Amino acid sequence: MAPPSPKFALFEQFALVARTLGHPQRLEILEQLGQGPRSVDRLADKLGLPIANASQHLQAMRRAGLVTAERQGKFVIYAMAGRAVLEAVGALQKVAKSNLTEVDRVVRGYFDARDSLEPVSRAQLQARIADGLVTVLDVRPADEYALGHVPGAINVPLDELDVRLASIGPDRQVVAYCRGPYCVLSFEAVARLREKGIAAQRLEGGMPEWIAAGLPTEVSAP
Repeated sequence: MAPPSPKFALFEQFALVARTLGHPQRLEILEQLGQGPRSVDRLADKLGLPIANASQHLQAMRRAGLVTAERQGKFVIYAMAGRAVLEAVGALQKVAKSNLTEVDRVVRGYFDARDSLEPVSRAQLQARIADGLVTVLDVRPADEYALGHVPGAINVPLDELDVRLASIGPDRQVVAYCRGPYCVLSFEAVARLREKGIAAQRLEGGMPEWIAAGLPTEVSAP
């Protein structure tokens, strides 16, 4: 039997990556790693998974070249293996949104119902920050904010938004962001702010896309 052609050998490896991405919990793990490196224990806690399950998913993704692992003391810290992984996930989302009726139904029924306006681009936000015309809200949990955030952004986790509205000037334009293009936190935050009469918009994408674009970030203590 003849050995497989070089092209077929490559396609086998491409299929390995595709199969490895084909699990919703792995996509959730990649979303978390898009915020910054994490230990298995922390990822399991964030996603409500048994540690053994989270570890199995991470090992499979490591074999497929989607994540990297580095031992730090008694912990193994995982990270997304480069910008190409984020682009691959984005391509999956784009194809699904264009071609799957169920994706369109969810987007229209949940996301568009809360905010159907075009988000603010990263370039637009940079310009508004430079002009001092905007308040930037990072509505992710505090531990994710600490890993890296848009310079000058204020951390107001969604569950604290209502009690901290007084600190957001009603005459200020607000741009909110969270984990990515389908992170519900920024959609919910913008909807609540608009209900209170505050001019609010979402940032295009989220923190992973900001980092992937090579834009500056700040890190703070949790």
